[in-house]
Amino acid sequence: MGWLTILPQVVAIGIVLWRKEVILALIAGIFTSELLLLTNLGASSTMLAPLETIERVVGVFESPGNTRVLMFSLIIGCLIAYLRHSGGVTALVELMINRGVTKTKKHAGLLTFFTGIVLFVESNLSVITAGILSRGIFDKFGMSRERLAYVIDSTSAPVCILLLINGWGAVVLANLNQAGLENAEATIIGTIFYNFYAWIALAIVLYTILTDKIHGPLKECEVRKQQEVAEHPTPEFPASKARFMIVPLLSLIGLIFAFMYWTGDGEIRSGDGSQSILYATVLSCLVAYVMMLMSGRFTHIELVKIGFGGMNELLQLVTIVLLSLALGASLRDLGTGAFVAGLAGENLPLIMIVPMLFLASSLMAFTTGTSWGTFALMIPIGVPLIQMLGLPPAFVISAILGGGVFGDHCSPISDTTVISSVASGCDLLDHVKTQLPYALVGGGLAFIVYIITGLFVLP
Repeated sequence: MGWLTILPQVVAIGIVLWRKEVILALIAGIFTSELLLLTNLGASSTMLAPLETIERVVGVFESPGNTRVLMFSLIIGCLIAYLRHSGGVTALVELMINRGVTKTKKHAGLLTFFTGIVLFVESNLSVITAGILSRGIFDKFGMSRERLAYVIDSTSAPVCILLLINGWGAVVLANLNQAGLENAEATIIGTIFYNFYAWIALAIVLYTILTDKIHGPLKECEVRKQQEVAEHPTPEFPASKARFMIVPLLSLIGLIFAFMYWTGDGEIRSGDGSQSILYATVLSCLVAYVMMLMSGRFTHIELVKIGFGGMNELLQLVTIVLLSLALGASLRDLGTGAFVAGLAGENLPLIMIVPMLFLASSLMAFTTGTSWGTFALMIPIGVPLIQMLGLPPAFVISAILGGGVFGDHCSPISDTTVISSVASGCDLLDHVKTQLPYALVGGGLAFIVYIITGLFVLP
C-alpha cells in the first residue's frame, strides 16, 4: 500500500492536534487501519470496519503480556492511592527534607535521576519507582508533574539501552543472533559508545536538573504548578509515618527483582517483566492494605473505597494503553513498520546510511509506539548492510537502538510514555507536549553526530 500505510497515524495525529483528544484519535486510527486492511478483500468487506475495530481491541487480551500490562496499570493506581491516603508520602517528604537529603530542587531532581539509573534492570520498574518516590518531593518544591514525567521517561529507556544487562539486552542479542551477526555480544558492548541519542538525552536531563532551567511548554506547566502550591500550601493528606510509604515501595522493588529471578530460572535478565511487575504490584498493594488496616485509622470498607478510587483515577490512561496496543497490532498487520523501515534504502551515499537507519528507526518507533518491535524489524535490515558494505557493526546497531528510543520518547502511543505519565500523575498529552522539544533537540544532535562520526569510522 506504500504511503497509505501511514494514513492511520496521520488521522490520529490530526485529531489530537484538532480536538486535543487522545482516545478519539486512537479509535479513529484503528478504524482507518482496519478499513485499509479490509480494502484488500473487496469493497463490500469495508462495511465490516467498525466491527473489526472492536475485534482488534478485544484481540489485545489474547496476549497474556498485554493483559498483565493493563491490569498493572490499574492496580498501580490502587497502590499510589494507599501511599497518599496513609500519609506516608507526606511523612517521607518531610523526613528527607529534615534530614537534608533533598534541600533544593537540584537535590530532588538528582534523587529522581539516580533512582532511574540504579534500577536499570527494567524500564518500567525505573519509571514507576522514581515517579512514586519523587511525586511528593516535586510537589513540595513547586516542580511540575510534567517535569517529573520528563525526567523519569528520559532517564529510564536511555539507561536501559546503554546498560544492556537486562531484558532489553536479551531482546537485542536475540535479534542480532537471529539475523546472523557474528560476535553479537561484542557488538552490543560496542554500541555503548556510539549510542549518541541515549547519551545526549541523559546529558539534557542533567542540564535541566543542575541548572534548573526549563524551556518550551514545560515552563508554562512549571508556572501553573507554582501558582497551585501558593494557593494550597498544605499537603493533601497529613503526615503519618514514613514507613507507610517506604515499606510498600521497598516491597515493590524487592519483589520485582525476586520475580524476575524466578521467572528467568535464576537469571534476572531473562525474567518476564510483565509477570514480575504485576505480581509485585499486587503484593505491594496487599502490604500497604495490611499496614493501613493494622494502624486502626482505616476500616476495610474505607480501604476498598480508596483502592477503587485510585484505580478510577487511572481509568482514562488505561484505556489509552489498551487502544495503543490495539493500534500497534493493527499497524503491524498493515505493514506500516516495513514501509517506514524501507525509507533507509540501499541507494544512499555511504555516509548517510547510518543516519538514515537512525531516522527510519525513529519514525517506526514513533508510529508504532514500540522500541522492541522497532529493533525486531530494523536489525534484520541493518545486519545485511554491515555484511555487504563492511560497515562497523556497533556503529550501525547503535543507530537502530538509539533511533528506537528517540521515536519512543516522541510517541504518544508508547507504553513507556503512558506509564511515565501514570507514575508521575500528569496528563498524557501534557507529558508528550513538554517532552517533545527536549527529545527533538536530542534526536537532531544525534543525527548530526552520526554523520560526523561516519567521516572517521566508515571505510
